[in-house]
Amino acid sequence: MSSALTVPRSQAGAWLPRLAWAALIYNVLVILWGAVVRLTGAGAGCGDHWPLCNGVVLPQSPTLHTIIEFSHRLTSGASGLLALGLIALAFLTTPRRHPARLGAILTFLLILAEGLVGGVQVLLGLTADSTDPARGLVQGVHLANTFLLLGALLLTALWASGRPALKLRGQGRALGLIAFGLVLTLLLGMAGAVTALGDLLFAPAPGTPIDTVRRDFSATAGLIQNLRVIHPMLAILGSVYLVWMAGALRRLRPSAGVARWSLVLTGVIGLQVLAGFVNVALKAPAWMQLTHLGLACIMWLVTVLLSYEALTAPRRLESTAPAGVTA
Repeated sequence: MSSALTVPRSQAGAWLPRLAWAALIYNVLVILWGAVVRLTGAGAGCGDHWPLCNGVVLPQSPTLHTIIEFSHRLTSGASGLLALGLIALAFLTTPRRHPARLGAILTFLLILAEGLVGGVQVLLGLTADSTDPARGLVQGVHLANTFLLLGALLLTALWASGRPALKLRGQGRALGLIAFGLVLTLLLGMAGAVTALGDLLFAPAPGTPIDTVRRDFSATAGLIQNLRVIHPMLAILGSVYLVWMAGALRRLRPSAGVARWSLVLTGVIGLQVLAGFVNVALKAPAWMQLTHLGLACIMWLVTVLLSYEALTAPRRLESTAPAGVTA
């Protein structure tokens, strides 16, 4: 009897990492589709109703905007079902205190938060052509939660694949560098969300980018326009820090994984900076904004992966003895 139960449990365990990696890829696609909703102005496609669509479960004779918005709600709902499947499979196939269980639970909670933030946007009318300053705040919070969700999914996939749990104690300087880098990347993403919203609501002014900046700080400009300039400034500072952090982690945690992902992060940052310049030069077309967001998701995931590799790699002995003094 016990042997008959062992085989199905083992087979189910093989599906856990597959489901986790699939959920990660799927959620990246859902995020990009959410950007399509914003770029097409379809955020009000279901009116001011949530979770219902125009007051009904299934919209009748929907417009194109309703189809786009309703499809986004359906794909987002499927993310929740995937997260529930991850929880069930993790608890079925892993022992107590296994980190994959924690990752699956965090994933589900962050998906719930994602839905609630989206619901707040709809119920408060912060969609379509709304220029309410609160929309910028909600958009930034939405992006931060999205990044945290992707990070939780990545960690769940790593743990489900047999990688070790994180150890935060005794990490020394590396932990501080990583914590600051992750927070900085979150802030950079939040600022980028506000800038993308500003590009949608307020088309760049004719002429050079300087002309757009002047208009954004004119007497008639709103808060969202004022904040639009923060993202490129933060992007330069953030990129410099992350490249420096990658090099510092290579020295503090000399391992193949850290070396590999630090180089990948440097390359992705280069692509992202290039995409940012192209986005400004082309006056933020929709396809370029999607590309920029996709690269932002990749950059965040690579930063999390580099951080994970550094926090699970053997620690280099950091001597505190004065020069010329041997232990």
